[in-house]
Amino acid sequence: MAGSAVIAPVVPAAAMVLLALWAQQPSREDVRPETLAAFQRHVRARESAIERERVQGRNFLWVDESDQRRKRVRSGGVVVEPLQGRGLIDVKGGLVHDWIGATFIEGTSLSKAIATVQDYNRHQQYFKPEVVESKLLWRKENEFGIFLRLVKKKVLTVTLDTEHRVRYFPLDATKVHSRSYSTRISEVEDAGTSKEMALPPGEDHGFLWRLNSYWRFQERDGGVYVECEAISLTRGIPTGFGWLVSPIVRDLPRESLESTLAGTRTMLD
Repeated sequence: MAGSAVIAPVVPAAAMVLLALWAQQPSREDVRPETLAAFQRHVRARESAIERERVQGRNFLWVDESDQRRKRVRSGGVVVEPLQGRGLIDVKGGLVHDWIGATFIEGTSLSKAIATVQDYNRHQQYFKPEVVESKLLWRKENEFGIFLRLVKKKVLTVTLDTEHRVRYFPLDATKVHSRSYSTRISEVEDAGTSKEMALPPGEDHGFLWRLNSYWRFQERDGGVYVECEAISLTRGIPTGFGWLVSPIVRDLPRESLESTLAGTRTMLD
């Protein structure tokens, strides 16, 4: 699932030119094997921790580790934090982003929450303007294949055609968790025009190479707690552009997750 696009900040004209040059600078090439290997190592470590600390651990929910977090979500807010540090991990040839967030929807049930979230054909209604098209491709029991066309906007606008495999794991009458893996991400040039063209996966500008998300749903306290950890892989920042690009690279994953959780609240309210 993806969050809504964010409003671009005011940027001087010279900075806009630099951003355009930055976007055009890299050659179109696939993610490096060592970059992907670093991402997969991080994913394996996180999945082991999620299984140990959440699925089998004392606290199924991340919010239960902090009274302040729990109070904020119980009051109708959305809490998003970096998993550790700044939520940004430098790897050779790229960046790994890891953010976690939570919200609480009062007055709903777990069964309703899961059924609504699994209605992927309607995601474009609740997660716009970032999700402009959504489609269920296939379903086999608790496993789904979905398509999402994403538009990410923060000074630059990038359109991505993405496919994901999502699997749900019911634990008991009150708890469900899920894992979502991107299986295809293609950058779309000139989207919405007669010149529209999807670039081969990997042969793009590297705005998003991989996206995993890990969801937890628990019914209690008169509603349902919803949590999501999003782990993504993007290109690195070319030398000389860090002062300009770093805030965008750092902020987009957080803002996207915030909007994803807010959209989930809207679906379930």
